[in-house]
Amino acid sequence: MSTSTTTSSTTAPGVNWARNYAYSAGTLHRPTSLDELRAVVASTGRVRAVGTRHCFNDIADSPGDMVTLEDLPTEVEVDSAAGSARVSAATSYGVLAQRLQDSGAALATMASLPHISVAGGVSTATHGSGDGTQNLAGAVRAVELVTADGDVRRVERGDAEFPGSVVALGSLGIVTHLELDVLPTYEVRQDVYSGLSFEAFAANFDAVTSAAYSVSVYTNWIGSDTTQVWLKTRVSDSADAPTELLGAHRASEPLHPLPEVDVRNATEQLGIPGPWHERLPHFRFSFAPSNGEELQVEYLVARENALGVIAALRDLGPSIAPLLHMCEIRTVAADDLWLSSAYQRDTVAFHFTYKQRQAEVIAAVAEVEAALAPFDVRPHWGKLFAASADRLATLYPRFDDMRALVASHDPGRKFANAYTDRIGLTHP
Repeated sequence: MSTSTTTSSTTAPGVNWARNYAYSAGTLHRPTSLDELRAVVASTGRVRAVGTRHCFNDIADSPGDMVTLEDLPTEVEVDSAAGSARVSAATSYGVLAQRLQDSGAALATMASLPHISVAGGVSTATHGSGDGTQNLAGAVRAVELVTADGDVRRVERGDAEFPGSVVALGSLGIVTHLELDVLPTYEVRQDVYSGLSFEAFAANFDAVTSAAYSVSVYTNWIGSDTTQVWLKTRVSDSADAPTELLGAHRASEPLHPLPEVDVRNATEQLGIPGPWHERLPHFRFSFAPSNGEELQVEYLVARENALGVIAALRDLGPSIAPLLHMCEIRTVAADDLWLSSAYQRDTVAFHFTYKQRQAEVIAAVAEVEAALAPFDVRPHWGKLFAASADRLATLYPRFDDMRALVASHDPGRKFANAYTDRIGLTHP
């Protein structure tokens, strides 16, 4: 390879967003160009990339060095005729969305928080919500990454290795750009309902999750009712929202999923139409999140097992509720990406936002995973979980193929770390 001799600046790695994990890597490199990034990767023995730090475990840490791409130029190139956009990896979804909107383009979905980076969201199969909507990785057409020897490699949809190269947990190289599917821009309205009973939810599960383009149900797992239901409806699909939803009443004032948090942080509600990127996330991009006083856990289950999971979690409610801020239930459409939590199954996601009491949360994680084991739940890769390597291998039919793909592209373990060893993706 041939790269620039310019040396990138370095800093200490610091801590993650929630401050529950301090990175152990010795140095964080801050390249400002692709050539600098290639030189860093080629010259280091071990290296991992860190994004917006919105992961709650050691997935981004390294026994050697770390690298951030946040000082590289932000690039968003929209090709409306082709229905695609090429975006630099460290770009946040909030910035990407505004650039797309300015070009008359849109994404099919967004995560709750628009501040996360595109590469981070894709590589961990982070998702939005919608019966017919895949997770963020499902929009990827191509991945560009710097490999262990510092070369640049592009993998496109249709290539044999593509299904393993999108949700790759940083194990195939440092992702620099992604090419995504885009749609023409559209408007969405958002309506929030309170008082949906668990009985009505369970008896009408399909009707609730299909009641809008994107649906979120919130609960603290105590009592007979869920707390809130958020319906995000494409304006072209429906002009009006019902005043009631199976006995739940439409809110007449804006609400936040957490009653103690300022509602001004939440995206606009009350049925007021607005651009897709200002309604699909739950939280406004203009309100930058501070360091989070929370820990996140998420399990994703085949849709046919969702009611069993709901029943099991209601039984656990008295045990886990004192640790919870809130739990959110969403749906995700199936895809064919090997390590995607929605691989080959329509999925229901159960997202737990816990209080920052790590020892107690870790104990609760073990209790919940034991109770949900019969339902083959897949944990979110970037959040806290207890599942062993042996267990994870049974949950992903192509796990062995993914392991072989990583070994073939990184035989020297440049991108391996304690996390990838622990989940069985790499071997010490």
